[in-house]
Order: sequence, then structure tokens, then C-alpha cells
Amino acid sequence: MKFCKKYQEYMQGQDKKLPGLGFKKLKKMLKNCRSDLQSGNGIDGVHDSQTCPDHCPVVGCFNERAQKLLELHLASGFRKYIIWFKGKLQKNHGTLIQEGKDLVTYALINAIAIRKILKKYDKIHYSKQGQAFKSQAQSMHIEILQSPWLCELMAFHINLRESKIKSRKAPTLFEGCNLTFNDGKPSLTCELFDSVKVDIDLTCSICLDTVFDAVSLTCGHIFCYMCACSAAGVTIVDGLKVAESKAKCPLCREARVYEGAVHLDELNILLGRSCREYWEERLQSERVERLRQSKEHWENQCRAFMGV
Repeated sequence: MKFCKKYQEYMQGQDKKLPGLGFKKLKKMLKNCRSDLQSGNGIDGVHDSQTCPDHCPVVGCFNERAQKLLELHLASGFRKYIIWFKGKLQKNHGTLIQEGKDLVTYALINAIAIRKILKKYDKIHYSKQGQAFKSQAQSMHIEILQSPWLCELMAFHINLRESKIKSRKAPTLFEGCNLTFNDGKPSLTCELFDSVKVDIDLTCSICLDTVFDAVSLTCGHIFCYMCACSAAGVTIVDGLKVAESKAKCPLCREARVYEGAVHLDELNILLGRSCREYWEERLQSERVERLRQSKEHWENQCRAFMGV
């Protein structure tokens, strides 16, 4: 009950545009799952699309707000003024920092809230529907802690903390996010609220090195862009969007994960600053490979045009 009160107080102090978790709606969905299990319908106690943990307003709002925030932060020159003119985010540097901090806090406290609700539900009803619901959300990659935008916001805060943009007027930066190295292997960590800790491994599972030009597939796994292209069977010139739907993630073997891949620009900036020598070496080696693939691509295009 203590956390429930803390959560309600937190949400009351937030912008009205940030939706709450919706305790009643979630419990209603779980009740339907339980009814289906008792009646023999559904698989593993999880109901059909009507109670499926999809289209969560909390996750959807978080992803949208984080994407817009980072879009403005990464924009430069004339493009930034165009974004401001369109009214997407009419805010100065200080408010960008504060909103990024608020979004990370929002993601973590809502992740804790849903875990506590599901655990309490199972305890009261002597069931496993809460755990099944959580497992399904994770398998569908829609849990808020699996969002690539959370990873980007964590990198965003570390970049601002380590940059020369600091000023006395800027709000206190979020100290919970850190880039750590264990035996030379980097990871992003964030710890806040009730000992919940987010730990994102930044080692590419294909080349077994620090991710370079990182992308996050829709399944949540992070790879080097070139490694992801190789796994998808496409060239760097064509990109991941042309990958076949049957192409699978090298780790979880899930299909249809390449088309919606997110390029982790803030993370790439952070790793470029933190691993300068390594980044420069990879930049040189990949430049050669990109030129080779580009040359081969256009040679094939010319042959096809000439009918050779």
C-alpha cells in the first residue's frame, strides 16, 4: 500500500498528457484471463486479443514523447528550427533535460507498478495469471523496460552529464544512469525506485565486440548495424527495411524484427566519446566495407540496366 500511495502522488504531480497505469483496466483484463482459464478457453491462461497486453497507453505515450524529445535534441541547424516552428517541442535546453529525466522516472515507476499489481493479483486469487500476463508482454516486446527509447534516454542523460554544455542554470542531471565497463565489456545501468535496476548489455552477440553504429531490433536485442544487415541477408546500401519477413533475430530467432529497427543515435554518440580509439578503428574498417558494398551494389545495378 505504501508504493500505491507513492505512485498515486507521483502521477497526480505529472503532466496530464502522461497517462497512468490504469489499475482497474489491468485487473479487468486479468479477471477475463482467469475466467477463460476456468472455462477452458485461451492458451496458458492468456486470453485472445481482447485481453492481450497490447496497445498499452503508458508504453505508447512514453515511446512517443521520448522519440520527439530526442529528435529535437539530435536535430541541428535549419532542421531544428523547422521542428520548433511546427510546435513539436517548443522548449529550451534546460526543459529538455528535465523532461528526459521525468520520462526515465516515469518508465521505471510504471514498470514497478505493473509488477506489484500482477504479483498481488496472483497472491489474492491463488493463480498464475499475473505471471502469464507479464510473460506475454515480455514475449511481445511491449514491456516499458524493453523499449529502445529507454536506452536512448539513458544515453541522452549521460551525454549531457559528460558534455561541455553544462551551465549553472541547468537543472540537476539524472544521476541514476551510468555507462559501466566490466572486463572491457560496456553496459548501460540505471537504478531507481524500490531497487529496480535496468542493465543493458552493449556487446554485439554477432561480432562479440562493443556495438558500433548500434541498432535495436523490435525484439529488443541490440547489434552493430553492419552485423544486423549481415544477419538479415541485406547490404548496407539497401538497409534493414528491405529485409525479408522470415529473417530472424540471431539471438531469440524471432521473425519480422528488422523492418522496425531503431537506430540508437544517442548511444552511438556516448560510445564514440567513451571508446575513442576503438570507435576510430571500427570507423576506418567499416568505411572500407561500406565502400566495397556500395561499389558492388552500383556495379550490379549497371549490369542489370545494360542487360548484361
